[in-house]
Amino acid sequence: MNQIRELDQCIRMEKQTLLDKDIREPLFDFLEETYGKIRILEEKTTGRARADVVMITEDMLYGIEIKSDADTYTRLKKQVKNYDMYYDRNIVVVGSSHGSHICEHVPGHWGIITVEAGEGNVIDFYILREPVDNPKVKEDRKISILWRIELNNLLKLNGLPRYPGKSKLFVQQVLLERVGKEVLWKQVCNELFERDYNTINEIIAEYKKGKGR
Repeated sequence: MNQIRELDQCIRMEKQTLLDKDIREPLFDFLEETYGKIRILEEKTTGRARADVVMITEDMLYGIEIKSDADTYTRLKKQVKNYDMYYDRNIVVVGSSHGSHICEHVPGHWGIITVEAGEGNVIDFYILREPVDNPKVKEDRKISILWRIELNNLLKLNGLPRYPGKSKLFVQQVLLERVGKEVLWKQVCNELFERDYNTINEIIAEYKKGKGR
């Protein structure tokens, strides 16, 4: 009888271990319920690292790192440094096994969401700490998330020249210098809301054709 009880306990513990794949879709639903209108981009390469999730709201970019029960903190220090360069606010989402220690591994401006398996295969999320504005974000890094096509859209929207032949970096700097920050970042978020991965190859081909004229 004791062996049966021990086996039953082990099975329940195994069911409570959440992996990244278990967390993502329920997390996106939770974020939408919490923040309202959002756009989610997954596995976004920024600099030398990759963000698990980038969440776009109407005027902010959020970087979201997921640490499931199967993950460790081995790379988190470097990941935090990278996220802090690119995103207005950052959040770490952790399995319950990390809940008691995560505060020691991320800066105070990072938000913390804990996740655990509830009854009936329901995934429960709890906001342990709200994110606040990131004091380390670098505007030249943040705007680099946009594609060149999207930067061109912002030039046109703000009545600026197309600057044919100029580099993407040059266009980024023009926008940062010539457009008010409050206006610019709302426009950036809108471009990311409208980003269409299904048609980007056609758009790029059309853009290159236009450059050759």
